[in-house]
Amino acid sequence: MEGETIVVIVTIFLAAILIGIFPMMSIAERNDDIAQLSVQTAISEFVDNVRKTGKITMDDYNSLVSTLYATGNTYDISMEVRVLDENPSKKTTQEDETKIGENIYYSIYTTQIYDELQEKSVYPLKEGDIIVVSASNTNNTISQMLKNFFYSLSGDSSYTIVASQSGVVAVTGS
Repeated sequence: MEGETIVVIVTIFLAAILIGIFPMMSIAERNDDIAQLSVQTAISEFVDNVRKTGKITMDDYNSLVSTLYATGNTYDISMEVRVLDENPSKKTTQEDETKIGENIYYSIYTTQIYDELQEKSVYPLKEGDIIVVSASNTNNTISQMLKNFFYSLSGDSSYTIVASQSGVVAVTGS
């Protein structure tokens, strides 16, 4: 009789956990999906704006950061500008068929871009440059914590929310 009582109590306890925890995991995963969509949309809009205007402004960057942090997570945002360095001894138009040699790109990274944004509040680009922006969450979301607890995953270095976008600048900014 005592053995059956313990089994019933354990069964009720496990059922209560299953009824409460798995819906909570589902909701937490849904929140991560919504945050993923918001982050991808924000980064895409930021890159598209840079492509169309030919410049990165401090206001646009701050708006991106605000949008990302509005999801309730912290992010590592990285930017790279691949600057087109056309062969200066030849004509520099892309359509010139007599041009000899390849165009060379050199990269400017987040800290350099951010330093110039703080100094001048605008980072100008020229037509043909490439902008690459990515973000990944740096905190453990509730979904990650629950998965790590139940599945014994090592999730400290894994990212749940990651977004990246790149594009070629269409106009020369001023």
